[in-house]
Amino acid sequence: MNADLEQWNGLRQPEPTLPSRYYLDAAHFKLELQKIWYRHWVYLCRSEALPGPRSFGTFKVGTQTVLLVRDDAGVLRAFHNTCRHRGAALCSAESGRLPAAAITCRYHAFTYGLDGKFLRRPLHGRDMPDIEQDLSLYAVPLREWNGFVFVHVGATPAQDPEEYFRADAAALQNWPLGSLRIAHSQERTVACNWKILWENYNECLHCPGVHPNLSRLVPIYRRGIMEPKDDANWSEHAGRAEPEFRGGLRAGAASWTSDGKPHGIPFAGLTTRERELGYLYLSYPPSIYLVAHVDYVRVVQFLPLGPAQTRVSAQWLVAPESLSQPGFDIQPAVEFVTQVMAEDAGICELVQQGLGSEAHQAGVLMPEEYDVYRFQDWVRGELAR
Repeated sequence: MNADLEQWNGLRQPEPTLPSRYYLDAAHFKLELQKIWYRHWVYLCRSEALPGPRSFGTFKVGTQTVLLVRDDAGVLRAFHNTCRHRGAALCSAESGRLPAAAITCRYHAFTYGLDGKFLRRPLHGRDMPDIEQDLSLYAVPLREWNGFVFVHVGATPAQDPEEYFRADAAALQNWPLGSLRIAHSQERTVACNWKILWENYNECLHCPGVHPNLSRLVPIYRRGIMEPKDDANWSEHAGRAEPEFRGGLRAGAASWTSDGKPHGIPFAGLTTRERELGYLYLSYPPSIYLVAHVDYVRVVQFLPLGPAQTRVSAQWLVAPESLSQPGFDIQPAVEFVTQVMAEDAGICELVQQGLGSEAHQAGVLMPEEYDVYRFQDWVRGELAR
């Protein structure tokens, strides 16, 4: 095998996709919740989304609803959103602030401390012997990493969170993730299976046809590839500095914005190559990926709502100094990325529709879709555990 093919990223042979039923079948969706979503750390929000004592948020992960609460000492805690009395949901609002330092069920007024411990039940003239059963709320393991809040909702012990993050975190060490603040947030419900969104994220074969503006900003995407060595003949262009061969942004552009200009204060610690490239990806399936730019970091979250429905949220994070800068406007970054995400949502919904064909049992992956293969192989491995 020649040197080009030895270092080529592409698949050496056509590979079958996951079966179509994996994207359609309700029973299979339930299996994925148990074996993937409830076994992994799942991203819920930035820590600043619960800004002070007694603030709370509710988050749906598959069939489970997690209640996040910040106690009076400022510590974040997570619980299943379920009263220990007869199972009523404790909070129905998506977010807010508790009126007291307690969580009270609206159904029968069973009350819990912000640490989840059972405090009291209403008395109506008659008490009963002490209940030996522990009536504390069902706790959910929670970890914060650089301002990102993750939970683990399943009964199976989770991988150590430090191990979970350590493998890739060094790649983003020059971005001050922990101190960044939310400049803009948005969410939408996309009518497709969560895996389709990850598969779309993991390839750029679709970029020339689906993302014309993005492909102009990132010229290598016009070739339907993401990295120089996605080309089987990469060495023919190895000495060329043009971004369509080396990667990075078009000449004169510095960030993923509608005009190519940075609109936040650029991060001071980036290397020359990080500035030249203009984007860096970090993925934590099944729930989150990050795209770091010179002036902001985009966070994209996937949460499954059903076999053919996924909640997609995005946040634009910037340095605190950007938010206080006179005239700061994140909209050029928001507008550009919102268009890209809308294009992705539309094409992913078309995939979901097409997979319903009785004739289509599985597809086939092309050489450029090597990361789709890796993702699908990861799914197969998780399901086999």
